[in-house]
Amino acid sequence: MTESTDITEIRRAVQALCEDFPGSYWQEKDRDRAYPGEFVDALTRSGFLAALIPEVFGGSGLTLDAAAVIMEEIQAAGCNGASAHAQMYIMNTLLKYGSDAQKREYLPGIANGTMRLQAFGVSEPTSGTDTLSLRTFAVRDGDSYVINGQKIWTSRAEHSDLMLLLARTTAKEDAASKTEGLSIFLVDMRKVVGNGMTIKPIRTMMNHSTTEVFFDDMRIPASALIGEEGKGFRYILSGMNAERILIAAECIGDAKWFINKATDYAKDRQVFGRAIGQNQGVQFPIARCYAQMCAAELMVHHAAKTYDAGGNPGAEANMAKMLASEASWAAADMCVQTFGGFGFAEEYDVERKFREARLYTVAPISTNLILSYLAEHVLGLPRSY
Repeated sequence: MTESTDITEIRRAVQALCEDFPGSYWQEKDRDRAYPGEFVDALTRSGFLAALIPEVFGGSGLTLDAAAVIMEEIQAAGCNGASAHAQMYIMNTLLKYGSDAQKREYLPGIANGTMRLQAFGVSEPTSGTDTLSLRTFAVRDGDSYVINGQKIWTSRAEHSDLMLLLARTTAKEDAASKTEGLSIFLVDMRKVVGNGMTIKPIRTMMNHSTTEVFFDDMRIPASALIGEEGKGFRYILSGMNAERILIAAECIGDAKWFINKATDYAKDRQVFGRAIGQNQGVQFPIARCYAQMCAAELMVHHAAKTYDAGGNPGAEANMAKMLASEASWAAADMCVQTFGGFGFAEEYDVERKFREARLYTVAPISTNLILSYLAEHVLGLPRSY
């Protein structure tokens, strides 16, 4: 795949930045379940976290395809882009549907790092990926909205200044259609944490800084509404496509890391007087994972380019996410198998990356829901749910 000079330079710059954050840094964060603030600060100073923000607001003004390369290289270097990726994909909703006043107020601060937009409040305990069934409710009260409800799997809420929040503003039974009645708000968390908003961490098998968030009569200004009331679901769909493409790019980076790690180990590891990589039982799984990764990589960049061209890459984004997450997970399993017992030792980073890679066959959308989407919207089969 031939790349432009700009993309090649982005790859080199991200690789250089990641060299300052070796495996030992991530091992320490993982042990302490700590947020990698130093890494996020470095990404911010470099301008990478402002990749999609227009230059007029202090950002880099890059395409989604270029942003995908940034996330891929972070993962390929053995780092964890989950600490930063939301700021990229959440951005699309604000950029496309935010008012001029909202953009002027928030984008420069997000670009220079004085504000972080890392929290995306969508999933709920009773709805999961059934977004249209969410129950968090926002009621208009003069110049304010009063919000009550709960979100779950809201990652990085403890480390964010702003939250993009999806809430119902019209009762489901009163909405004009099932996709109407949901609204998007840009919440300044600095003003409501402890004053209507409560955040509780959730410990998971990987260091993902995820939380559940409770809203108890949380009052926010009406100016926090993004776009038109009741149209929030359609606003986030575009952002969800960007999210899936960027997550898919991370999975490609992970797959490359696992493949390179396994290849190097198979060349060096001697058993029975020869390198284990000389055995077809070791080399064939590595080669198969490489082919699987390359195929998925093509779909990821195809989806990103379709998005950048202004198309609706719903099918492409979903396929990219599914294929890339499966390629990453296959490579993770192969890498552990290649390392054998050493694959479970912390010092090699394989076990950490293995745990991190497992997430993306489930989130931000499960493989089964992607297959349902393709069956209905691409192949014309009856709706299954």
